[in-house]
Amino acid sequence: MKANQFGQLFCVTTFGESHGPAMGVVIDGCPAGVHWRQDLMDRFLERRRPGGRAMTSARQEPDQVQILSGVFEGKTLGTPIAAVIYNRDARPQDYAKRDARQGHATDLWQSKFGHSDPRGSGRASGRETVSRVIAGSVARMVVEQLVPEVRTFAWTEAIGSIALDHQPEDLLAQDPWEVDKFSLRCPSPDKNRQMEDILKKAAESGESYGGSVALRIFGVPQGLGQPVFLKLKNVFSDAIMSVGATTGFEIGEGFLSAGQNGSQFHQATQDYGGLRGGLATGSPIALRVAFKPTSSRGEVAKTGRHDPCIVPRAVPVLEAMVWLVLVDQLLMARLDRI
Repeated sequence: MKANQFGQLFCVTTFGESHGPAMGVVIDGCPAGVHWRQDLMDRFLERRRPGGRAMTSARQEPDQVQILSGVFEGKTLGTPIAAVIYNRDARPQDYAKRDARQGHATDLWQSKFGHSDPRGSGRASGRETVSRVIAGSVARMVVEQLVPEVRTFAWTEAIGSIALDHQPEDLLAQDPWEVDKFSLRCPSPDKNRQMEDILKKAAESGESYGGSVALRIFGVPQGLGQPVFLKLKNVFSDAIMSVGATTGFEIGEGFLSAGQNGSQFHQATQDYGGLRGGLATGSPIALRVAFKPTSSRGEVAKTGRHDPCIVPRAVPVLEAMVWLVLVDQLLMARLDRI
């Protein structure tokens, strides 16, 4: 079944298993002449890399990417871009006799296909997202040339019962990567510290937590989106909900709007989360994503190399998926009119 691709014009195919020899991606449809920014790709990968932040998996992967094709003398060629990252710290022996983790998909993959790779859950592992981040960095390179004012900003909004109770407006006006100065990417020293405390206790006891990520997208051109089956809202949903461990997705007021009457909801200050009719309004697009607690608990969590909460490391992955949506939609928008 052809189910490892994303995008209509900027088409991304990811490959590789968590404890196989390598992870990688093939990008078909990237225009020629895009200025290649290896520094940008390296930074995308460093933000997602395991072992690089507090209270994340202890797996030490350098995640150094090798570009195999599609780039020459600092520019894209218009031909398929193939990129690969070799797994350097895989420990497949750790999974030789391990039972399926409750809530994980390993047993379902085995039942569905009859033959699957159980080591670190194969492609059901969060390791799969490294390929998305490579592709997302290339997507951003393209968007920077098409609409340079577009930018994204994402942060940890909640972990467990600890939640940020305000919008980080001060950071929104700065470099979006300023959030990385906070260990768990929650832009509040107090809330970030409280989240650290519960995750330290979780690591000691073998517990795990879920949480949520908030995203804002600025500078998106008015009218971006393709009715009716490629509306911006459902493409965002498709992209975001394809990330492992996601359990919920909201645009703007989301589920809160279901309990409001029209006078409350359609107030003068309402910007509908930046989308109307599936098209961008030109206002900032507001998204929120919920994640379930990670499946590794108990002795498996205490003795293995697992994240007690996936939310902080999911932030750059979600941003990568946003860039993939934006580049595809911007390329499609070139066909809107003669």
